[in-house]
Amino acid sequence: MPDNQHSLPSRLGLLRIPLFRLLAINLAIGACAAALLVGGLLWLNPGHLRELIFADRAPGIALLVLLGSFLITFGSAAMGSAIMLQGRKEDNEDDGQRGGGHGSRLAVQELAQRTHTR
Repeated sequence: MPDNQHSLPSRLGLLRIPLFRLLAINLAIGACAAALLVGGLLWLNPGHLRELIFADRAPGIALLVLLGSFLITFGSAAMGSAIMLQGRKEDNEDDGQRGGGHGSRLAVQELAQRTHTR
């Protein structure tokens, strides 16, 4: 039992790291979008998809494969877009540069600079 007690704080400690927290939040957003889309597909029944799935001997496997593929797609898209948006400026300063210029810095670079100045 002591091993389980030590692993729980380390997992919660992982969420204190901003990058992991950002990825976890965006993975949850992608998972919600995937679940809503699969639910919408089953509700709308395009091409008699719902009837085809539930007419099978094991409809749970088909639902898991469908949900899993949508989860991977939307989860990775949400996480990737969150990572790519990290390089943008927070404030709306218009210095004539558009994306990727010397004025925009990655959050990792800013974090590294903060830790070196302390």
